[in-house]
Formats: sequence, C-alpha cells, structure tokens
Amino acid sequence: MTEAINPVDGTRIAFSLYPNDTSEWAASGAPALMLVHGSALSSATWRTFGYLKALRDRYRLILPDLRGHGRSGTPHEEDAYAMDVIVADLVAVLDAAGVARAHYLGYSVGARAGLSLAVAAPERLRTLMLLGGSARPQHGALDRLFFPGCVDVLARDGMDGFLAEWEKHRDGPLDPGTRAAFQANDSEALVAYFRRSDREPGIDDATLAALDVPTLAVVGSEDHLRVEDTRAISRTVPGARLAILRGFDHATTVAAAPEVLSVLEPFLAAHAGP
Repeated sequence: MTEAINPVDGTRIAFSLYPNDTSEWAASGAPALMLVHGSALSSATWRTFGYLKALRDRYRLILPDLRGHGRSGTPHEEDAYAMDVIVADLVAVLDAAGVARAHYLGYSVGARAGLSLAVAAPERLRTLMLLGGSARPQHGALDRLFFPGCVDVLARDGMDGFLAEWEKHRDGPLDPGTRAAFQANDSEALVAYFRRSDREPGIDDATLAALDVPTLAVVGSEDHLRVEDTRAISRTVPGARLAILRGFDHATTVAAAPEVLSVLEPFLAAHAGP
C-alpha cells in the first residue's frame, strides 16, 4: 500500500495498486479503474466481495481508503470531511498513481464522491459507475440507512455498541466482512465524518444535467433509501444508464459482486476506447 498527500490539508490518503509491482503497473497498457468504498468500510471491500479477483487481469486497479477509514489519515474535525476535500483526496491519488483519466466505481459515499469528482474535474474520468449513490442533500440519511440516533450511539458506545444496535434494526446479522471493516475504524474520526456528511448539501439538478461523463447508476431493488435517488440520477445526467438489481438492499448490493459485475462489465466494454 502506498499513499498520497492531500495538498489542501496535508492528510495522508492510503491506496493500493494492482498489479502491485510498480514496474508492471507503469508498463501495463490496461485502462485504470478506481474503486471507492462506502461509509465505515475500506478498500478491503473490493477484495472481500470478489471485485479485485474479477477485474485485476483486465484493468489497472486503484483502491483508496477514504480519509477517516482504513489506513488513511483520521482527522477528528468535522470540516475535514467536507466533500470538496474528499474530492481533492481522489485527485491526489490519481496524481500519485500517474493516471490522467480513470474509470470510476463508487459505492454509497464513494458514489457521491464520484459524482462530485465528475463535477469538479470531469477530465479525470473515463466513465462513472455509481452503486447505491445519491446526489441529494444528506441530512437524516444516516439515521435512515442505519438506525435513528446512530451517530450519537457511536459517539457514546463506540463501534461495538453501534453494530449491536444496527443489527437490532436489520432483518438479519451483518456479514463477517462488513463487521470486520466497521470494527477497524477510528470511532472518533467516524463520528466527525458522519456529522459532516449529514450537512452535505448535495448536487443540484442543473449541475447534474451539465455532466458529460458516461454514467451507469446501479441500485438494489430493496435499497429503499437510494432507489429513487438513483432513478433521479439516471433521469438527470445526460445519457446515464440505470440498472436495478432485484432482491438486494443497500448493505447487500455491494456484496452481490456477480450481479453487479454483470451490468458493470458490458458498460466498461462499451467505453473501452482510448
């Protein structure tokens, strides 16, 4: 794992490259694909659920840990997690990897970060693939995604208390991969991130309608938090495609790698030109 430094505030952003031999990475003519995880997860998400194995032979993969997650820096100030700062993190990672333009797959907040990157620096993206994403204001989204008062529980009871309460509000227990990823986080940093995320204003329709990046929006049919948001993205971003995966909610969609890849890979193949 290597790292980039955000020039805005100096936060260290860890990321992995595949192939991980730097000479092989530099010599490869394969297109670059950045995969960005969701809230309280890490870049290990893509390995755990099989994306790395499925894609590494055809793409140069860039897997960052978002700030406050995984092996990246963990500032404890809320404003350190503003979306424009996160976008600067992603640009710094692309620069450090020596990649001018990349395909992009983001899940949940990773999808929201991808939309924001497409607005701020569309020249850095070849395609934009959104998994359970939203462009709308985020106030109250965490309470709907996890459970009411979730950030206060995390601040008071730590990650074990948060996970126990979340499981009470779910239909079943968390999968081991998701549980391990959540438990690896710095709880204080995650509280700051969650509180700042709750204040994110979103991206207005006029801005979305001006995007000129090939876009695929994917969502689970049972992801009641994001189905309508994803439909709205597909209606507003010019030429965007929509895929709804039957039977999956927000947490299980990213784990459904075969179903997700069945729609991602044809989209990538259709945009495989230079």
